[in-house]
Amino acid sequence: MVKTTPLNATHVQLGAKMVPFAGFDMPVQYEGIVAEHLAVRQTAGLFDVSHMGEVWVKGANAANFIQHLVTNDVSTMYDGRAMYAVMCNENGYAIDDLIVYRFAEDKYMLVINAGNIEKDFAWMQLQNTFDVILENVSDDMSLIALQGPNAAQILQQLTDTPLSQLAYYHFAEDTQFMGSRYAIVSHTGYTGEKGFEIYCKNEDVVAIWNEILSIGSPLGLKPCGLGARDTLRLEAGYCLYGHELNDTIHPLEAGLGWVTKLKKIDFIGKEALLNYKAEGIKRKLVAFILNERGIPRQDYAICTIDGKEIGVVTSGSQSPILQQGIGLGFVENLSDYINPNATIYINIRGKLIPATVSKTPLHIRQNSP
Repeated sequence: MVKTTPLNATHVQLGAKMVPFAGFDMPVQYEGIVAEHLAVRQTAGLFDVSHMGEVWVKGANAANFIQHLVTNDVSTMYDGRAMYAVMCNENGYAIDDLIVYRFAEDKYMLVINAGNIEKDFAWMQLQNTFDVILENVSDDMSLIALQGPNAAQILQQLTDTPLSQLAYYHFAEDTQFMGSRYAIVSHTGYTGEKGFEIYCKNEDVVAIWNEILSIGSPLGLKPCGLGARDTLRLEAGYCLYGHELNDTIHPLEAGLGWVTKLKKIDFIGKEALLNYKAEGIKRKLVAFILNERGIPRQDYAICTIDGKEIGVVTSGSQSPILQQGIGLGFVENLSDYINPNATIYINIRGKLIPATVSKTPLHIRQNSP
C-alpha cells in the first residue's frame, strides 16, 4: 500500500506530477525540474519531505546509545545542535545516513531516510542495551524544506526565532510559529543552498505550506518536487542512500571519513572500518563533469581511455546550472583516476565520453550554507 503525506491533496491541487517513491505517493515535479532547480539556486524552493522518518531517543543513556549507534562523535553536541552521521552494521557497511538532533541531555531525535524507516527502527531496537526509550513518530510528524537565497527572508515572517543568528546545523523550537503553532526550525538542507527545514504536527503542515507559498511567491518561491531535489543534491555532491550508500558500501570509501570518528572509544562497525583503513581503501567516490555532450546514468561503466572498467556511476544527470552532464561514482583508488582534474571515461551506450574528476560542489554556489 502506497502511503501519502498530509500534503498529498495540496500537491494534486497545485498540479504536481505524482510518483511512487520509498513507499509514498510524492510529487516529482510541478512546473518542471529545471525551473524548480533554478528557483532554489536563484530565489527559493519549497519541498515536502514528510516521508522522512523521525525517531525520539529518550533517557539518561540517550547520548551513550547514539554514540554507540553512529559513526560521528555525539559527545561534542550540545542543546540545539544537529549532526550528520552514518549508522553502520558490524561489517562497517551503511545501514543508513541520518541527522542527530540534541534537544536535551536525555532527549534526541534521529531523522532517517523514508525507505529505511522500518529497517532502521528494528536495528535501533536490537541495539538498545542502554535502557533508552525509542519512539518511532514518523507517521506523526511532517517536514517541509525551504531552500534558497531568499529562504531566511521568507521564513522570518513566520517565526520569532532570529534566523540570522541560527548557525548552520543548529535548530530552535518555536512554540509561537505562525502565531500559535509548534515547529522545529532547523538550519539544514539537502540542496547546497542556504535554507531551513521545518518539522511540525501533521495537522499544521497544510496551513504552514500555504502561508510560506503565499509569502514567498512574490520573492520567486516555487513549490519543488523530488526531481529537483535530486539534481540539486547531485550538483552539491551529497550522497543518496541506495546510490552512494547502502549495505555494501562503507563511509570511508563514500567520502564520509569526516563524519566517521575512528578515535571514538567504540561504535558499531568501528573494528571493521579500522581494518578497511589499514588494508587500504580499494575504491573511492568521485564527482565528475562530462567534457562532451551526454548524460551519465546509474550503473554506467567508468573506464580508462582504452576501455578498461575501473568503476561505476552511482548517480548522474544533466546539471541545470552547468548545462553539462555530471555524476558521482566509485572508482578504483588510484591517483590517476580519483584526484581532481583526472580524466576518466564514461561508457554511454558503447561510446567512451571523457569526464573530469572535480571537487564538490560541482556548481558555483551563489550562497554558502
